Amino acid sequence: MSTVNRPDAPGLARRLGTHDAVAIGLGSMIGAGVFSAFAPAAAAAGTGLLVGLALAALVALANATASAQLAAQHPTSGGTYVYGREQLGPWWGYVAGWGFVVGKTASCAAMALVVAAYVAPAGWERPVAAATVVALTAIGYRGVTRTAQAARVIVVVVLGALAVGVVAALAGDGPRWSGVLDPGGAHGGWYGVLQSAGLLFFAFAGYARVATLGEEVRDPRRTIPRAILLALGVVVVVYAVVAVTLLAVLGPDRLAGSTSPVADAVAAGSWTWAEPVVAVGATAASVGALLALLAGVSRTTLAMARTGDLPRWLSAVHPRSAVPHHAELVVGAVVVALVLAVDLRGAIGFSSFGVLVYYLVANLAALRQSGADRRYPRWGQVLGAVGCVVLVATLPVPAVVAGAAVLVVGVVLRWWRVRRHDT
Repeated sequence: MSTVNRPDAPGLARRLGTHDAVAIGLGSMIGAGVFSAFAPAAAAAGTGLLVGLALAALVALANATASAQLAAQHPTSGGTYVYGREQLGPWWGYVAGWGFVVGKTASCAAMALVVAAYVAPAGWERPVAAATVVALTAIGYRGVTRTAQAARVIVVVVLGALAVGVVAALAGDGPRWSGVLDPGGAHGGWYGVLQSAGLLFFAFAGYARVATLGEEVRDPRRTIPRAILLALGVVVVVYAVVAVTLLAVLGPDRLAGSTSPVADAVAAGSWTWAEPVVAVGATAASVGALLALLAGVSRTTLAMARTGDLPRWLSAVHPRSAVPHHAELVVGAVVVALVLAVDLRGAIGFSSFGVLVYYLVANLAALRQSGADRRYPRWGQVLGAVGCVVLVATLPVPAVVAGAAVLVVGVVLRWWRVRRHDT
């Protein structure tokens, strides 16, 4: 019997189809990262960020196939927290769940602050960010179908804004295509390329949200693998187009120093009317990512609470909306506290650390699968695990130190709880 999905545990409702799951995955991945992550990647590697993007996509693909294979066998909420427990043992699952919850809670706050940066008057950024979190928590509280409906609208808006932004940027005084692939524009060597891959991986990680919703998807053995791979395929194409456009229009040096690279690329063109469109798209992208993140973190919190790794009160499921309402409220409250009190400019690196640890466990868990549960070759999971370790090691040092410290704190807390329970 599963150690997580017990017969007496409150159940969620299977209300999502393939289109809904793909929309949530796209809303998670095509978030604020596409409007901001290319700048630090360019600072690390210059034009070498294109190689970094390809490496990040390769590691993401390996991780996605591992997650899809695991989700088909374990169609319940919690994602790799569940997979690690079932395939490797409770400690492995806990490390994955703790890394996901802590890292993605920080990401939620970062997304809210990005929203406020575009729409709030000066001095009102934090209150507006907090109000955004409250509003999106209320949407999630009403049911997962509301989340999927909102995600679908947001994805359309963001893709439309990116399309306008790319065309407007290329309509300027001649993009410098020769500089895009110029080896002289790359710097930092392989370390810089790998660091850019680690930073860009942050923007790919949204397909995990599809797996964490495994208990709310119809026909999960078929729907989840399809949704994960479809969402990832669309995102790889979009990111490649945006990356090449930014390098051609801004060049690696100007891109590295930009705080809003897509907006700057549009400003370099002649379509000034397109700048507000890009601002709307960036805001919608951040809202979409935040909406999906809140849903994913609350579902992992639910799964951890069911086993006692977090307070069991958090495992409650609302009788009408069929969502983990206690977890939704607590996660929302923690994110509000963060946006009001903490500077999260380093959240991309910190989140990447937690997510890469999460996927390392996913790949190791998928390696243990066999027989009818195996859908993809084992070398893919080996590639994913090695890729996760390499990208973690090349992240900025402050992100690695902070991530490792928080991970150790989580391990100590569980060790203390287990020891107290045993005595």
